[in-house]
Amino acid sequence: MKTFKLENEPKIATGFKTPEDYFDNFSAKVLQQINEKEVKVIPLYKRKKVLTMAAAAAVFIGLMIPVVNNYNATSKDLDEATLENYLAYQSNLNQYDLIQNLDTNDIQKLNKNVAIEDETLEDILSSSPNIEHLISE
Repeated sequence: MKTFKLENEPKIATGFKTPEDYFDNFSAKVLQQINEKEVKVIPLYKRKKVLTMAAAAAVFIGLMIPVVNNYNATSKDLDEATLENYLAYQSNLNQYDLIQNLDTNDIQKLNKNVAIEDETLEDILSSSPNIEHLISE
């Protein structure tokens, strides 16, 4: 491979040249052009089409808010009846399996006292066919 020496090789011209005296009065030219340009002011009352489209978009968004809220509010959680039926018909699930999966929040919810009248309790016990099983638990 040949050794390349930068100083010995012919130089290529860049092709970019500035005109003579370009930077002498450059700032004056730029300031003159800035002062000449005027900003166009477009009044809102002449742009009725844009205003009507913006109002239509606002009304559309306002009408879609309840639809979106209803869509997001639908819960994927199971309701209590479905969960209770599932647990009742599972033969391989017992009360000890349920107890093992309870956390402290669930236990605190279970500890709340439920006021049951004596008559209601007597009706439940008298109508239940497995009263011995309920009393032993």
